[in-house]
Amino acid sequence: MSLANAAVQAIVEEVELPGVPGRDPDPDPGDARWAAKSLLPGFEAMADAARRIGAPTIELREELGAIGRSTEWTATRAGCGVRIHRGATWAVGLLVAAAALELPQADAHTILASAKRLGGLRDRRAPLRPSRGSAASTTYGAAGARGEARAGFPHVKRALAALRTSRHAGSDEPVARLDALLAIMSSLQDTTLLHAAGPAVLRMLKQHAAEAVEAGGAATAEGRAILATLDGELRERGLTAAGSSSLLAATFFLDGLRVPVPR
Repeated sequence: MSLANAAVQAIVEEVELPGVPGRDPDPDPGDARWAAKSLLPGFEAMADAARRIGAPTIELREELGAIGRSTEWTATRAGCGVRIHRGATWAVGLLVAAAALELPQADAHTILASAKRLGGLRDRRAPLRPSRGSAASTTYGAAGARGEARAGFPHVKRALAALRTSRHAGSDEPVARLDALLAIMSSLQDTTLLHAAGPAVLRMLKQHAAEAVEAGGAATAEGRAILATLDGELRERGLTAAGSSSLLAATFFLDGLRVPVPR
């Protein structure tokens, strides 16, 4: 499977994961899957650019930015006008480019390190108007999507470890994937949620997620009850933890490459 196809598959798998708290009903799952599949040419172009340039340079960073903006526009059209998969396009796109630079002889650490170098470069062609997430980052001092990339995707590392630990403990795949999501939610400063609802709601989400992890995760009755409570809290407010979902898709992408995950 190509890197681009693996990227699309990872996003579709995140969209289809049952039990995600506050799953956004707009667009519906069919539109979300269609929008994810519309990202394929963009991811192919990102991988091609990385192979052609051959190093995590400012030239590659700016080309990835231009491809990403075009790809986001395509996904919005495919999602019936709803801005969808923007965070996943950024996170997964950087990892696609990093994997294209580092594979076939690479592990998750090497790919994430390459993505970190790319994420730390400034795209001089990026629009000056801040996104909602970057505005929330400025207001609340949260790392946001770019900060996560500059740090080498620490929440993807955390989620990969949780995913594989849960599998090793005998969890079914959907349960292991929810455990990976909980690992992200329990500590991520989700700027999408910060922008939409402020720090009090983000603290509530992180507390519930941490309690579910402490209770044994989605494999336990107590953990599932906490997840259900969190789902109700988010749905009542019409909210979704989109930042966490984007990083979960990035986790699925790296996991799907079946590269070693160093301790």
